[in-house]
Amino acid sequence: MGTGASGPKDARGTASRRLAAVLVLLIVSGLLAVVAPGSAQAASATGCAGRKVRTLPFSTGIVQVFRDGGYVCAVTVQKHPGARRLVSVSLQARGLRAVSKSRRDSRSSPPARVYAGHRYVRVTGAVTGGSYSSVWFQC
Repeated sequence: MGTGASGPKDARGTASRRLAAVLVLLIVSGLLAVVAPGSAQAASATGCAGRKVRTLPFSTGIVQVFRDGGYVCAVTVQKHPGARRLVSVSLQARGLRAVSKSRRDSRSSPPARVYAGHRYVRVTGAVTGGSYSSVWFQC
């Protein structure tokens, strides 16, 4: 008799715990869907994580600069993608060596990433036929 009386109560308690767990999962996944798209999209499109701080256009492409904590990342993207061209980027934090990356690609260069902290940085980017070189700037 004790088993029959506590059975429905246990079932309701189990069902309410499951419902609560499902609601928590839905809320968490909803928050992740709202927060994550910008950073995930930036990371997948360019290979750089963080927020975009500069877009530096030139005749044959664009240099995009991202900051994530103390790290700065830069990538050069062709203005008219499709043809395989030499695409390069160089990033230098003041007082440190420059990090240069290049490849023949139909879209963009590999990302160059340096720890800059609060230092000034300098960026250069090139796509066959044009290039860009910045002055020292802080991002």
